Parts: sequence; structure tokens; C-alpha cells
Amino acid sequence: MTEPGLVVVDKPGGITSHGVVGRVRRLVGTRKVGHAGTLDPMATGVLVLGVGRATRLLGHLMLTDKAYEATVRLGVSTTTDDAEGEVVSDVPASGLAPDAVLAAFATQVGAIEQVPTAVSAIKVDGKRAYQRVRDGEQVELKARPVTVHELVVGEQRVVGEHLDVDISVRCSSGTYVRAIARDVGTALGVGGHLTALRRTAVGPYDLGAARTLEQLEEDPSVLPVAEAARAAFASIDLDEDEAGSVRVGRALERDLDGLTALFDPSGEFLALYEPRGEVARAVAVFV
Repeated sequence: MTEPGLVVVDKPGGITSHGVVGRVRRLVGTRKVGHAGTLDPMATGVLVLGVGRATRLLGHLMLTDKAYEATVRLGVSTTTDDAEGEVVSDVPASGLAPDAVLAAFATQVGAIEQVPTAVSAIKVDGKRAYQRVRDGEQVELKARPVTVHELVVGEQRVVGEHLDVDISVRCSSGTYVRAIARDVGTALGVGGHLTALRRTAVGPYDLGAARTLEQLEEDPSVLPVAEAARAAFASIDLDEDEAGSVRVGRALERDLDGLTALFDPSGEFLALYEPRGEVARAVAVFV
């Protein structure tokens, strides 16, 4: 079995995140593989997987910020707010003024209240919203606070009677780029949906660190858990006495700035600690 660690996959289109997990389970020889945040089947790009005991790291990884490249088609609305849904409205949008398009996207930047798309993985009374939609139910989700740190509007292209707009987005976890497309289209009075979505970064892991499934078939190695922890968190190398205390989860007389990865003198990743009062206490011990 492969050592514990992370696998950063460049997910292809047309496969679910669970399908990617299944492929990687076979390649690394263990069922203990999990992912940090799903990607829709049509979406491509960065999908972070944990292998072995590194799956416990996924929930603690500071993967709050994500980055995307996307194409929005203005003039067409769909049931899923992306190209996989059924068209519910189709109106001319090729005559939209470029400045009006820019202004509409500008309203999506900053701390906003966003209603998730109805076919999201959010649970409603214990059942995924997308499953309720598939079962023919009407789903009304409540707006949630999200943050769009940056939204850059690129090329605007007339395609028939519609307008395609390329955007780059850097946002908090829980932000739906599909909802941005929907809301901009609504604001402009023409509707909108995503025709393409590529995630370019999740936390500290970007496409430069990602490998395709074909590359993983040739070399199913993982990013060792120690390297993954150093990439994602502040880190401290301990002396042997402190390392001994951390191995059994004792509090440390340390002044930490936040969630911190702790290592023994040999470089082994021991635990994540956080400041609590006058001391640092264990959040998760990995040895």
C-alpha cells in the first residue's frame, strides 16, 4: 500500500469526484481515500485527495480559498445553472453593452449573500438538494454568506444571439460559480449559465502540483503527509522532549499564531495544535 499523503488530481470532465476517488483507490491499493471538496462532472481541475491517515488531514487543511476559470453564457438559463441542465429560457443577449456586463459582475465581488444552486450537495432535512431535484421535488435553499475575493472579467464574445464571457474567480469555500453566472444573468435580464468551469487552485495546491489520471496510472506516488502539512500550515520543529509530549497529546507551553503543524527532530509530522488560552493544545494527533 502507498504511504499516507495527498494526491492532487487534475480532474477531467465527464467524471464525478467519487469516480476519481475510485480510480485512485485502485492505483494506491487502499480504500482509505477521501476528497476535500467535490467538483461537478462537467468541471475540470484541482481535486485534492487524502490517502491513508492523511484523510484525517483533509478536514483541517486550510482549503478555504479556491480559484476558478469559467465561461458564462448570457442569454440562456438552465435548471442546473450549467450546461448539463435543461434550458428554461433563451433570449437574445448579443446586444448587451460591455460596460453593463462589467457592472453586473462587479456586484458579485466581496462579502455577498448567495443562494446556492438547487442541484448542490447541500443537505435539506438529511437529503442532498440535487437528489431532491432529481426526485421531482421543488427545492428552495436559503442564501448563505460567501466571499468573492477577486473576479476578473476577460473576453466577451458574441455567439449567435448570446454572449459568452470568460471570468477568473478567487473565492471562499462554499461559493458557487454557477450561482454567479445565474445571478449576473438575472441582473442583466437575460439569464445565464456556465458552459465551462476549471478549478485552478484549492488552498496552497494549484494546477502546477496536479497530475492527470493518466500520469497517476504511470506513477501513483503521493505527496507525503509531512510535506502536505508544511505546505498548508505554519510549522514548528520541536526538540525531543516536546515531541514526546505531543505524541501523547499533552498541552505545550508555546505561543502559536493559529493552527500549526508540529514535527519531531527527524521531520516526522506529529500533530496539529492551536492556541487555547496560555498554552497550545492538540487539534489532531497523527502518530
